[in-house]
Amino acid sequence: MMKIKICGMKYPKNIKSVAALQPDYLGFIFYTKSKRNFEEEIPQIYEKIKKTGVFVNDTLDFILEKVKRYQLKAVQLHGDESANFCKQMQKNNVEVIKVFSVGETFDFSLIMAYENVCDYFLFDTKGKERGGNGVVFNWELLIDYPSTKPYFLSGGIGLESILDLKTFINSKASKYCYAIDINSKFEIEPGLKDIKKLIKFKQNLERVS
Repeated sequence: MMKIKICGMKYPKNIKSVAALQPDYLGFIFYTKSKRNFEEEIPQIYEKIKKTGVFVNDTLDFILEKVKRYQLKAVQLHGDESANFCKQMQKNNVEVIKVFSVGETFDFSLIMAYENVCDYFLFDTKGKERGGNGVVFNWELLIDYPSTKPYFLSGGIGLESILDLKTFINSKASKYCYAIDINSKFEIEPGLKDIKKLIKFKQNLERVS
């Protein structure tokens, strides 16, 4: 069964409602330039949900402070972090997810230096913002994926994506796809998720995967 990550959480009451759906990962963005920048306290949620911090070119100390404060289980590096930085991060008992932005083309040689220093890759659509652009990239590019590292598929995925996801899941390109990452297409406003849409998506994804 394909895992689900719901990213860009912001409001405590909404977090509790989303957590009640028991996604595999909940993402909290610690990036002041983001409309979804998280500054609240995380309410108590089901312990099997992996709280994930999203960071952009931050220091190791800054990230580790957030890991400790919020008891994060995973760290998503969404900037230009080096392979060595990922290696240092990996020593701190958290899953490390390294993000790569995909445009009309993608040079998969870029990921090779990160093979042994992160737990997962995440492929998102290249855009103006560091994520949350609401645009889908061409998933057929992943046919050329040269690794066996499991990855998250992200970028503009919404309710209207289910048929495309079904086709993708049944293709060779999805062989190492570990999770679907959703965000902006399920929002009432930045950071506030629509519970009804999330329920419908989760049910549909379970059906096609």
